[in-house]
Amino acid sequence: MPSKITGAEPGKLFELRTAGNVVPHYVPDSASSEMATIEYAVLQLRVPEIVVCGHSHCGAVTAKCVAGHGLDQLPAMRSWLGFGEPPQTAVTAPEPGVRSESKAHVREQLDTLFEYPFIRDRVSNGDLRVHGWFYEIDTGLVFRSPDRTPDQTGNVDFLPL
Repeated sequence: MPSKITGAEPGKLFELRTAGNVVPHYVPDSASSEMATIEYAVLQLRVPEIVVCGHSHCGAVTAKCVAGHGLDQLPAMRSWLGFGEPPQTAVTAPEPGVRSESKAHVREQLDTLFEYPFIRDRVSNGDLRVHGWFYEIDTGLVFRSPDRTPDQTGNVDFLPL
């Protein structure tokens, strides 16, 4: 989705795609491929920007928000989405098609990124930006959250890009 939104040529974006855009909690020395990919991008490639891109009509967020609907036969997915964990950020205003829930989910993943000490360090040093995008599938519009800092987490609004 990010390549489509930005029109980037192949190889110009370093993308990590996960079901539901989930950023795993930081666990040092974990064997998580997602954590290893984030570590590689931030420390080795020194990417200048991290974008968590959510979208409307997200099936994973819908499943998470509707009491685990459709996850009975998917225990790994149920666990991955953190079903049953209280939301870290609140829904700011109800919107159709789980848009508000999807935006809150993006904010939660942005907050989780700041559990990674190397992300906190690079953002504090001013050489890494972290923010969220929300892609509205029906209209093609993209909304962007302000750049985040370790001490500026929680509810923020998404504005048109």
